[in-house]
Amino acid sequence: MVDLKSQYAFIRNEVQASIEEVLDTTSYINGPAVKSFQEDLQEYLGVKHVIPCANGTDALQIALMGLKLKPGDEVITADFTFAATVEVISLLQLKPVLVDVDSKTFNIDPALIEAAITPKTKAIIPVHLFGQIADMDAINSIAKKHNLYVVEDNAQGIGARYGSVNDIKTMTGTLGHVAATSFFPSKNLGAYGDGGAIITNDDDLAHFIRGIVNHGMYERYYHDVVGVNSRLDSIQAAVLKVKLKYLDFYNERRKEASIRYTNLLSNHPNIITPHRKLACDSHVFHQYTLRIINADRDALVAYLNTHDIPCGVYYPVPLHRQKAYADPEVNEASFPVTNQLVKEVISLPMHSELTTDQIAFISGKVLSFLKEN
Repeated sequence: MVDLKSQYAFIRNEVQASIEEVLDTTSYINGPAVKSFQEDLQEYLGVKHVIPCANGTDALQIALMGLKLKPGDEVITADFTFAATVEVISLLQLKPVLVDVDSKTFNIDPALIEAAITPKTKAIIPVHLFGQIADMDAINSIAKKHNLYVVEDNAQGIGARYGSVNDIKTMTGTLGHVAATSFFPSKNLGAYGDGGAIITNDDDLAHFIRGIVNHGMYERYYHDVVGVNSRLDSIQAAVLKVKLKYLDFYNERRKEASIRYTNLLSNHPNIITPHRKLACDSHVFHQYTLRIINADRDALVAYLNTHDIPCGVYYPVPLHRQKAYADPEVNEASFPVTNQLVKEVISLPMHSELTTDQIAFISGKVLSFLKEN
């Protein structure tokens, strides 16, 4: 699904030199490499504060901790996404409130958010799923009307640019009150291990979060707030500092690959290709996800596997049906889009090293299956 080996070959010398610098300084935790990467990412995003942490799930949890929500407070998010989004809500004894998604973008449907708001609602978590930006103008408008926090789950969307009604391009991660992102190796900006970050323009919130990630300390052995141990290590920061320079290049390559896929697949009656807006700034294609309609998606997965073509089903089970998050009050009829998507979606290989021949081969096999079946 992601060719990290070829990607590494292109930047090997820079990465090795950056890692060697950390090894020479022996400053492995909160060292100069972390501060340097943090400053570079702040400049790239055009944001005041980036707080690195251990992984993307921690980033979400710490972002919510920073808002000082209380047990029982409700947080609205999408039913169609990875479980980490609701996992952290539940861990903090908050209540996840799931709503359905838009069938084109796969993102939370703003039209359904307002109906889910109650006096206990305190925040909305839009997920920029598969690299496609959620409708942030609509979401922020609803949040402002009801005095709610907006926490962006930007684990799959880093580098995407949002054109608002004023046609001003703004980076994901800077569109809400606070955001969380992941540097898992397969992400568009991936480390060579785990990593994550919290992003905000709020000075007071940033200060509070900096304490949370480091055992609640601002001064060593003085614990001012209840915190956790979640720090990005210096070697991962050294890798990310190098790869950040190439993020726009990587994302452009993904977009080019998506266009090639779409040109080959979009005219088939059993395929719905990913929705793309204008010049594609709002989608960085962390995944290239098709909908297979009136055909057997699972049989296609098996067929591609027999031809050694990786593929993924993200996600096979809606969150409202997961045992860990089952809620007897949930109405199954409230999720018609998600319930349909989980039967249809399939993600094809997507990365910055895909060649034209590989895309043609993969697309050809998808079309061959549909012709034969």
